[in-house]
Amino acid sequence: MSTSTAEHDSYLVENWDTETLINFLKEQNLKLDNDDLRILRKKKITGQDFLDMTKEDFKECGLEMGPAMRLVKEAKTLKEKPKRAFSSYKSLSEVLAKYGIDSNAKNLICVTEDKPERNLIEGLAQNIKQLESSCQTNLRKRKRNDDDDFDYLYGIVTTAQDWHFLLYTLGKISQGSKLPFSIEFSENALVKESVEYQTLRNGIKKVLGVVVGLLKDRACAEDDSSSKKKAKIEEYRSKK
Repeated sequence: MSTSTAEHDSYLVENWDTETLINFLKEQNLKLDNDDLRILRKKKITGQDFLDMTKEDFKECGLEMGPAMRLVKEAKTLKEKPKRAFSSYKSLSEVLAKYGIDSNAKNLICVTEDKPERNLIEGLAQNIKQLESSCQTNLRKRKRNDDDDFDYLYGIVTTAQDWHFLLYTLGKISQGSKLPFSIEFSENALVKESVEYQTLRNGIKKVLGVVVGLLKDRACAEDDSSSKKKAKIEEYRSKK
């Protein structure tokens, strides 16, 4: 499935790692050869780097004039013509499959829509129930008979303005931070040149970055051994 340039928001491109950027560029009609892509990989150019690079930057990396000019034009298009990201995809599974991640219909993350008038504790409790159910479902699907079948899931409780992130394992729940990630919206945010617009954009960018990171982490860990999953989570919690 081909993905056009116009289908990507610039704030999502900024979250791309080098391989995701290269996979995207391969699909565009930029006539880049393996040597060009090898240079981007060697220099560890990410989506965030790509958006700010000039023709001189690309040439300094070792690219010839032609590829450098085409890449600058592509970066400019990505920055100036943001559209809805992944608009051609119908499901999360398709998006994950696009980047070689097999969701295999398992629960990756549980999202609870909290109500502004409701106590946060109620929203967290509802999300934890979802996480418990999903975790048990995933364990049953694996049909493991030993006692070392460790698993973890991420949870999100949100009012659309405030976003709380949870890490769930059987018997233990961790909160990403004491304070929520917030997306501040006001009428002035509709004016692109306003401070409120930039604040809104930064808030959305930060929240999306977290959500994409959690999805990618959870999906990529699907085939990891229980011991590897447990070691990673214990290391994370030891740093909290």
